[in-house]
Amino acid sequence: MRPSARFLGRVAIVNLVIAAAVTMAFTNWTLYTSWRHVLEQFLVSLFITLCIGPVCMTVLPTVTPRVFARFRAPLNWLIVTAVMMMIAAAGSFFALTVLAAVGYINLSDILLVWLDNSLKVSVIVTLTVGIFFTAREIMRNRLKQATLALRTKERDEAEARRLATEARLASLESRVQPHFLFNTLNSIAALIPQDPTGAERMTGQLASLLRSSLDTAATPLVALEHELTIVKDYLDIERVRFGDRLTYHLQVDQDALAMPVPRLSLQTLVENSVKYAVSPNRTGGTIWIRGRLEQTGLRLEVEDDGPGFEADAELPGHGLALLRERLQMTCGPVATLTVSARNGHTVVAISLPNQVDG
Repeated sequence: MRPSARFLGRVAIVNLVIAAAVTMAFTNWTLYTSWRHVLEQFLVSLFITLCIGPVCMTVLPTVTPRVFARFRAPLNWLIVTAVMMMIAAAGSFFALTVLAAVGYINLSDILLVWLDNSLKVSVIVTLTVGIFFTAREIMRNRLKQATLALRTKERDEAEARRLATEARLASLESRVQPHFLFNTLNSIAALIPQDPTGAERMTGQLASLLRSSLDTAATPLVALEHELTIVKDYLDIERVRFGDRLTYHLQVDQDALAMPVPRLSLQTLVENSVKYAVSPNRTGGTIWIRGRLEQTGLRLEVEDDGPGFEADAELPGHGLALLRERLQMTCGPVATLTVSARNGHTVVAISLPNQVDG
């Protein structure tokens, strides 16, 4: 398949998914709603998406590398975000103009409809999807550059092993969960009409998670306090989705907050609990997050009241298997990850040595 055909295929899939998500969030449909009405709303959403999405997918890959080469964070992200917002505003206004020209809406209502709903939805959806794909492309480019450097530069054996380890760690960390992004997108879209401030806050939390994932290769270790901030952002996003079904408790010693931990390690454990303990249970579940200093080092625990699973049932490529491999690469063989049962609950624990080199 030619590159142009692959690009058009990605554009079509992404725009169809976004249009479907927006339609489900903003169309008050039930089992008795006419399918023609739902189809009509879907086609309108798809048309607006097609006026924005392809432009972003064409402009951002060209603009972003130049901006990131010339400016440093956070100015580079502010510029890219501003470009996304301008594309979203111009695309949504153009789409409404076309809809007015064909008689779907009144010409005099274009500005009102644009400012009342279309602009907000377009900007938030464009930022959410745009930041996600921009972060992913930046990570992919970094991986390509590391691989190219590994193949082209002649270095001694120790330097070659270091580069291979860094490239492998970046590859493990770049695994993306699209379902989480689209679930979050749906939640943001649902919040917009009733709680615009909450939608903006949730967009910021999602951006924080993506930024943390992007920075993993550069700074694989962070303070536990920073990791807890990421965990809270993640749980706040999921609580919008699950509501009262998701309950969590933090029990972390103050003297442990400055300890270095692998970035997104605790978040991976929490995400595992949400996926296997909260999501499949109609009544939800409770998660306990604990951290304390012991004589041998730092111990982190994530406990949930889900159905649990056997440690030997852990599959290659599973989140815990990947995390165990990251711990070995980042902190050495002394770092461990264990799965156990306690009073009918599942407890996943990480033990880190006192001395961890970043």
